[in-house]
Amino acid sequence: MTASITDFSQYSELRTAAGDNDPAALREVAGQFEALFLQQMLKSMRDASLGDPLFGDSNAHETFQGMMDQQLAMDLAGGKGIGLADVLVRQLGGTEAAKSVGSPMSHEIPHRAAATSRTVEAGWSDPKAFVKDIWPHAERSARKLNVAPEAIVAQAALETGWGKHVMPDASGSSSFNLFGIKSSGAWGGDQVVRKTLEFENGVAQPQQAKFRSYANVASAFADYTDFISDNPRYGNVVNSGTDAAGFARALQDSGYATDPDYAQKIQNVLDSPTMRRVMSELQTGT
Repeated sequence: MTASITDFSQYSELRTAAGDNDPAALREVAGQFEALFLQQMLKSMRDASLGDPLFGDSNAHETFQGMMDQQLAMDLAGGKGIGLADVLVRQLGGTEAAKSVGSPMSHEIPHRAAATSRTVEAGWSDPKAFVKDIWPHAERSARKLNVAPEAIVAQAALETGWGKHVMPDASGSSSFNLFGIKSSGAWGGDQVVRKTLEFENGVAQPQQAKFRSYANVASAFADYTDFISDNPRYGNVVNSGTDAAGFARALQDSGYATDPDYAQKIQNVLDSPTMRRVMSELQTGT
């Protein structure tokens, strides 16, 4: 349910979570900014009109009209919105921040979809449902790569916004591409074409790119594991052991992302209240 404009308690809680670098809080703040933008648009349109011929331009009418516009803006932003929140999350280092290839073999380097790409709900209602669903697959991949499973979960959460923003396939169903892996000439499976942002010399450039599409979560994790283990450039990523921070740094240093803050963003997810709460509930079975 969309929050009410008169519910001020939500803002103090959100401020605390945002201060802890919680990606979920960043998404919520971006949504509120989009709501403010929509509200301003509505106000500008009403200012350009000649006034309400029935009720006139009384102060009371303007007050309640403004409150209605505020609530309408929040309702609109609470749905699919206009995409502004996604752009803000990406620019501020959230779940959909774009990565650059920085390599002649750019067609093989992962890259997440930009906000202009349509996303699809893959069936995860909240972060707990997302982590609970992918945890067994993350453990299996972690054993093969000898890395911390929670680090893999954090990367998937960063790439997809806790599973909320997974690229759809050609039929509109989920592509289950949880790690933003592009398709290459050697890829023989399904693929989807989406607009992306590539960072070149620190400047974001919109491009079209092909991404791998999978039948399910298991296939996505299996391909991710092979992608990391079979590619020599990710030799430093494998065998990171329990050092989740080292895993994140190795991914960045190996060229998985040219975003200089990519490793820190993964660490922010790991340290976020959302991750700590979900992992605690997962371990205790609550």
